[in-house]
Amino acid sequence: MIRSELVQKLCGDFPDLTQREIEGVVGGLFDTISAQLAGGGRVELRGFGAFSTRQRDARIGRNPRTGASVDVSAKRVPYFKPGKEMRERLNLGEVAAE
Repeated sequence: MIRSELVQKLCGDFPDLTQREIEGVVGGLFDTISAQLAGGGRVELRGFGAFSTRQRDARIGRNPRTGASVDVSAKRVPYFKPGKEMRERLNLGEVAAE
């Protein structure tokens, strides 16, 4: 699902809100999560999961086209850990199939 599909789904679920209002809410949610992560924080949505960042050390990489060595600097990358409820919902089909 992409952002526009999410907005359309929410428009169907909440017909009393305009598409512009829903786009504002979705954009605000994503902006708030991004700002919190950029500041080194963590965002936890109970039943859904937790967003945080992880540190990646500097390393020597390889350019796949030329094979040349490339220095890759240290960086922080986003990380998502699903919550218990989400894991259970995702694995519900596997339990029923056994």
